[in-house]
Amino acid sequence: MGDNVSKRLKFATETDMEERAFVNPYPDWDEGAFIPISGPESDCNGPLDAGGKVSAAFQNKVQNKIKDLLQQMEEGLKTADPHDFSIYTGWTGIALLYLQLHRVSAEASHIQRALDYVKRSLRNLNGRKVTFLCGDAGPLAVATVVYHRLGSTDDSKECITKLLQLKRAVLSPDSEMPDEVLYGRAGYLFALLYVNKEIGPDTIDGGTVTKVATAIVESGKNLSAEQKKSERCPLLYEWHKKQYVGAAHGLAGIYYMLMQPESRATPDVLSELVQPSIDYVRHKKFRSGNYPSSLSNESDRLVQWCHGAPGVVHAHVMAYKVFKEEKYLKEAVECGEVIWQRGLLRKGYGICHGTAGNGYAFLSLYKLTQEKKYLYRACKFAEWCLDYGTHGCRIPDRPYSLFEGMAGAIHYLSEMAMPEGSCFPAFEL
Repeated sequence: MGDNVSKRLKFATETDMEERAFVNPYPDWDEGAFIPISGPESDCNGPLDAGGKVSAAFQNKVQNKIKDLLQQMEEGLKTADPHDFSIYTGWTGIALLYLQLHRVSAEASHIQRALDYVKRSLRNLNGRKVTFLCGDAGPLAVATVVYHRLGSTDDSKECITKLLQLKRAVLSPDSEMPDEVLYGRAGYLFALLYVNKEIGPDTIDGGTVTKVATAIVESGKNLSAEQKKSERCPLLYEWHKKQYVGAAHGLAGIYYMLMQPESRATPDVLSELVQPSIDYVRHKKFRSGNYPSSLSNESDRLVQWCHGAPGVVHAHVMAYKVFKEEKYLKEAVECGEVIWQRGLLRKGYGICHGTAGNGYAFLSLYKLTQEKKYLYRACKFAEWCLDYGTHGCRIPDRPYSLFEGMAGAIHYLSEMAMPEGSCFPAFEL
């Protein structure tokens, strides 16, 4: 490639990046610059204390901001769509936030708020979609957990019964259902795994989980054979005629769910189908370290959970856990570098396509490696969220929702209390 072409491409990439992301103003983690001074108010190391944990001073800032944002959110929700029951933009997403706040604080008022919101959702179910994020499965699964925590066993069991009734549509051979996380089978699979994680491993029977995971595998094999890619990418998926790569609609999200140990995929399926498919995606990476939104897209633009490195990183982290091969750790680390450089998004502070969702990549890398660098970076993205609304970001369509708006930023900020137990909502387990 000639020098002039290279320069033009570099300029185009930098210009596009500035249109989509802010230049990261924070100094990166420097182990040598870390000064081990103790004391409850010591903030000399930014957000970390002498032991490399989130400092008390930073925790106080975060807790104060959470209270402030919760008030704003509750006020804003008075004008929200009364019929949107989804986790993605509706009432169940707010219930899930209050479940998270109850987990980290044990305040009884939070579990009560979760109940109030999930009851509102249950009155609006329509049976048209089956996923955790956008369908009936999300409210039913979250209600199962809320009722369980409150000791309402009969209500919890009734929700499980209704959740399992949805499997007919998921398993139907005539179904036109996609396989991705937002609207497809992987999203239903997550609902089952979520209930088992929160209540107990056999709450949803293993046979049902296996059938759903098998349906996802078979669908991927069929498309791969149709596209004559069985050897290169044994499990291929598409949504709206595009073979998406990211976590929300694409391959990374589906592979991630299949690799969850609780998904009960056999060792053969993992080694012969999932692993070569992940390796196929690995080779689609841009030179920058980011990933395309779809296999046919050559534009290196999106760095957000739904499209790009912030979603793919979770698949690499899981692949490293499952296959124990250093190449996946290397890929995950490289995703982290892209997110640090390009992850403070002009789209806003949300989880799906905002700074909070990108920050979860650092928490995932921290849990995997225990490196202070990643906890520091996660805190710096939280610090950005502490200035919510001051950067001139685009205001989302549902500004107080979990996946687009303020509730998502609050969810992310709440993780600073217990980063070792952090969990990207509706995705990580």
